[in-house]
Amino acid sequence: MEKDFRYVWHPFTQMQDYQEQEPLIVERGEGVMLYDVDGRAYYDSVASIWTNTLGHAHPALTEAIVKQAQLVAHSTLLGHANVPSILLAEQIVDIAPQGLSHVFFCDSGAEAVEIALKMAYQYWQLKGRPEKKRFVKFVEAYHGDTIGAVSVGAIDRFHETYRDMLFETFKVPYPYCYRCPLSLSPRTCAHACMDELKTLLAEKADAIAGVILEPVQGSSGIIPMPDGYLREIEALCKEHGVLLIVDEVATGFGRTGEMFASDHDGVRPDLMTIGKGLTGGYLPVAAALATDEIYEAFLGTYDSNKTFYHGHTFTGNQLGCAVALENLRLFKEERVIEHVQDVATFVAERLEKFWDLPAVGDIRQKGLFVGIELVRDRETREPFAFEERIGWHVGNRCREYGMIMRPLGSVCLFIPPLIVTKEQAGAMLDILYRSIEEETSARVGGTLR
Repeated sequence: MEKDFRYVWHPFTQMQDYQEQEPLIVERGEGVMLYDVDGRAYYDSVASIWTNTLGHAHPALTEAIVKQAQLVAHSTLLGHANVPSILLAEQIVDIAPQGLSHVFFCDSGAEAVEIALKMAYQYWQLKGRPEKKRFVKFVEAYHGDTIGAVSVGAIDRFHETYRDMLFETFKVPYPYCYRCPLSLSPRTCAHACMDELKTLLAEKADAIAGVILEPVQGSSGIIPMPDGYLREIEALCKEHGVLLIVDEVATGFGRTGEMFASDHDGVRPDLMTIGKGLTGGYLPVAAALATDEIYEAFLGTYDSNKTFYHGHTFTGNQLGCAVALENLRLFKEERVIEHVQDVATFVAERLEKFWDLPAVGDIRQKGLFVGIELVRDRETREPFAFEERIGWHVGNRCREYGMIMRPLGSVCLFIPPLIVTKEQAGAMLDILYRSIEEETSARVGGTLR
């Protein structure tokens, strides 16, 4: 603990607050459980920030890393190749939305977004349309923390500090009626938001390189698009000659009940970013996927200046690609997608009980991607003040009862490893319910039961 306080600067963490309590220091994991250095067990209800698919210390995934390490751990992909990255690229193309046929590897989701933005930008230059260089983003979007990713993000608390460093974008509303100031129905809200995007594309398409979006917004509080909305955006982009970039870093690899969230609407993006669950949460591998049309625009002679000048030291790292291959093999063998769909139905039924708590203002679910938004007053939608740190208090209470739950502001999350059983999911939700009840009852006047 003393060395942690002395040497480590933790991400998204106010370090002064962090050092005022005993930190949870993880030593090992098994299945859906994590264990600290004192041997205490905790349910991992957020899949170690949405990455873990098949559980911690899965023997087959561990073995895949060991076997690869005995051959070679890493060699450069800059102008050279390696076996695991080739086989993994083939597997990714096989499961990705149709048309995405080329894989550019990197180390994190934010890097994948940077790659997709640069590909889109350079693509239009190569096509003789250099004026198409702006991007359309959505309100409350989050795509990572590098400068390009922050430029297409729109969560002020995270991004406002860096405003002068960012490039200009167009911003349109994301369709979710709970937060809509007009209090419209879901479909009416979606159409109102669509009208803004339609108008923007009709007026500014000649200046727009691409539209970038999350099919379910993650860091803004688990906000899914209404069914069919993504398909309408795809059609608009094609109509106006604008690239569609879908960020599936958080939603990919079964999290929403399909391999990718785009699959729910049968959407075929021009560019797609993936990461997190690709390796089962074991090693940092991510990628940007592109169509033949985009890839072929970059082909030319050595001196044509069409090369995509981008790369990372550990791009296509053999250890990461080997464990990703094993993760995808087990997805098929163990029918993980079907399991997620089954458990998600059970979770939806259990979530109904949470409406008994007056502090619960909204419950949002897509597969095993769940956000429970806490409010001071459900009728008026009055939020808890930021300074009250209600989500933080609930997270601390969960920890007391043996569960790790990292909230997003006042939104409590349930995003377990995909192999979670119904019994385990029920136990986690019981802890979450109890923790919300105990931390909010005095603030909103008790339960409704």
